[in-house]
Amino acid sequence: MKKDSHDPVSHPSHRSSGESSRGEFDFIERIRRRALESQETPASKLSSFIPHPSSLLVGIGDDAAVFRSRAGRDHVVTADLLVEDVDFFRRITEPAALGHKSLAVSLSDVAAMGARPRFALLSLGVPQTTWESHFLDDFYAGFFALAEEHGVALVGGDVSRSPDRIVIDSIVVGEVESDRAILRSGARVGDQIFVTGALGGAAAGLRLLEKSLTLTEDLTGDFPAEYHEVALRQTRPVPRVEWGAHVCEERLATAMIDLSDGLSSDLAHLCRESGVGAVLDWAQIPVHPALSHASALADNSFTHTVVADAHQLALHGGEDFELLFTVHPRDLLKLPRELGGVAVTRVGEITEAERGVKLLRHQHLEDLPPGGFEHFHPHR
Repeated sequence: MKKDSHDPVSHPSHRSSGESSRGEFDFIERIRRRALESQETPASKLSSFIPHPSSLLVGIGDDAAVFRSRAGRDHVVTADLLVEDVDFFRRITEPAALGHKSLAVSLSDVAAMGARPRFALLSLGVPQTTWESHFLDDFYAGFFALAEEHGVALVGGDVSRSPDRIVIDSIVVGEVESDRAILRSGARVGDQIFVTGALGGAAAGLRLLEKSLTLTEDLTGDFPAEYHEVALRQTRPVPRVEWGAHVCEERLATAMIDLSDGLSSDLAHLCRESGVGAVLDWAQIPVHPALSHASALADNSFTHTVVADAHQLALHGGEDFELLFTVHPRDLLKLPRELGGVAVTRVGEITEAERGVKLLRHQHLEDLPPGGFEHFHPHR
């Protein structure tokens, strides 16, 4: 398909006044089409640093790119951008925790492809005052601690000066058996939907931190210990690398995505890519245990407002970085109930596309529009 010469992706100066209201995912889809067109470029005109299109198996549109690297193995590559005051707030995030999270978000993407992470590249833009502090030392300490845990080698990156905010670019390369990367596009009618761990904790943690709670190892105060845990779910997410690799290597998952934008949004992404619908069971959504205390804390107005609707946080809150995957009915008995102490829960079923994405709540089906985070939401 030939791109119109006035397409705003090609010519930003030609954007109309209405373009400012476009959604993030619409923009990504247009970039995706542009990337697909570039694969039609004759090999003689490609830079030697760009993989030949025939080696690119999956590009924009999934949790990571996939390309053929050597006989029997494929590499997956993913990149994530973290911007201060958009993706994190420095005043409530310890530098080591930020270093941890910078790698964790990319490890989660690699896990969502069923791959095992191997290498990382990390680039940062920091203000002069940050450069002159101990921030970077602590930041990299958190990064390397998580990298060592997963056997990931930092093989490159860059550091530059930014005017006033920190900008972080994280790239991770993983490896998977050839043609076995788990895509968002493999779900089929009748497949069962599962999620790892518990949901809503990171969103609740963000609300707590935004109320200026100080996160320290010995934090006590008037709040239950569970709430300190949800704060850590926001600042130090745990990527489900072992779960992702297991369902891939045992050939259990038909499709998979990590829960970064929120359950409702990420399920919608998977269904769109697979050309299917889904029914999500409200009663089966694994809500983080700490959020179940909301009713008991009704007399604490601060805490109650943070977690007043636990199911809504679990359904739409982002950054849990759990995995959502689908399993064919014939493989259900092969799926372990937990792995490394992390449980898995069946939350629904894949249906025909024309039925759309539905939520089964109190024995009634209702539409489930995506309600998770979007950077450039038309109405935000």
